[in-house]
Amino acid sequence: MVRERQTGGVNDVVIRKARPQDERALADLDRRTWAPDNSVVPRPSAGPHFFDRFNLPDDFLVAERAGKVVGFLRLVQPIRQPTAAHVRQIQGLGVDHSVRGLGIGRALLEAACAEARRQGARRLTLRVLSVNTSARRLYERTGFHIEGILREEFLIEGAYVDDVLMARVL
Repeated sequence: MVRERQTGGVNDVVIRKARPQDERALADLDRRTWAPDNSVVPRPSAGPHFFDRFNLPDDFLVAERAGKVVGFLRLVQPIRQPTAAHVRQIQGLGVDHSVRGLGIGRALLEAACAEARRQGARRLTLRVLSVNTSARRLYERTGFHIEGILREEFLIEGAYVDDVLMARVL
C-alpha cells in the first residue's frame, strides 16, 4: 500500500491511496480537468459518482494539499491474466489547474512507480493522445519512452488523433 508521504518538491502535498469518501472531490476534479486533448470519453456528467465496479478506490492514488484533493492517478493491471501480472498501467491522471507546475503530476507518477513495484510489477505502461504535449513531456521527464503509435486511432472533434503508447521499466 502507498504510505502517506509528502512530496519532495512540494512540502505540503501528500500522496495516498483513495478512500470511498474522496468520491465527490474526485468526481469534481475529473470534470474540471476533462478536455478533448486528454480524454477519448465524453465529458463526465455532473454528480458525485466517480467510483464504480471497474474504478475502485484501491485503483487510485490521490494528491492532497491542505486537506483538498488536487490530483489523482488510476493504476491497474490492464490484462487480468497471470501472464501479464508483471505489468501495471496508468489509466488516468488529473491535476487541478490551480496547482499545475508545482510537481504534483511528477509526484503522482513517482508514487505510481513505487506502488507498481510494491505490487510486483516490472513494467509500467500508459496511453496518451498525441495532441497532449504537456502530458507527453511530463511522462518523458519521468522515464517513459514511446513504444508505439496507433495512427489516427481516435476521431475527436472532427480531427483524427494518434494514440501514443509509452512505457518504462521499473
